[in-house]
Amino acid sequence: MDDFLEIRQEIERLAENDYKKFSANLLPGVEHVLGVRLPQLRQIAKEVAQGNWQQYLVGEPYYFEELMLQGMVIGAIKVEPKERLQYVAAFVPRINSWSVCDSFCSGLKFAAKNQQLVWDFLQPYLHSGKEYQIRFAVVMMMDYFLNEVYIAQVLSLLDELCHEGYYVKMAVAWTLATALAKQPEATWSYLQRHHLDAETWKKTVQKCVESRRISDEMKKTLRQMV
Repeated sequence: MDDFLEIRQEIERLAENDYKKFSANLLPGVEHVLGVRLPQLRQIAKEVAQGNWQQYLVGEPYYFEELMLQGMVIGAIKVEPKERLQYVAAFVPRINSWSVCDSFCSGLKFAAKNQQLVWDFLQPYLHSGKEYQIRFAVVMMMDYFLNEVYIAQVLSLLDELCHEGYYVKMAVAWTLATALAKQPEATWSYLQRHHLDAETWKKTVQKCVESRRISDEMKKTLRQMV
């Protein structure tokens, strides 16, 4: 599939009304939601990535799913890392929901093998002052940088973040809960001396308590720290 309108028709065909209602409830303020499931969009993205994907990426999305799909295509195309980052940079300012952000990040798997390049690329977004751009950088750190090499830098950057956006605070909380599961020693040490604002800290504890990968003993202690 190469034609933008042809792909739009395919997306419209896959729309489910019940799923539309479910999705719309999770996306306050987002318009033109069709209700297409993510696995179906990912399959279309793979097909687009094998064709004239350049043409698809310059198309103007109307539906929520079309923007989501463009992000998925960027993750699926076969290009060199630096070229992919050019497309990433063009897409990030268009992110308008947590769902587009998180789906986009999960598809940028090239980051795992190009860590220093991507790490440097992410830094300006943390200081952009824009909610979804900051969330993009935080979720990318969660997805690809919670390892022994970067964990100290990740924790330091999260501690310094100051933004009142709900989706930033939730991303930080989610990342810290994931970090506690993946890098428990460094993260637990950080949580004893953090400088998070009260709301972000409360959400962090909530995310940790909800996690199945964190011990009951840690959860008990965290509850007492709120």
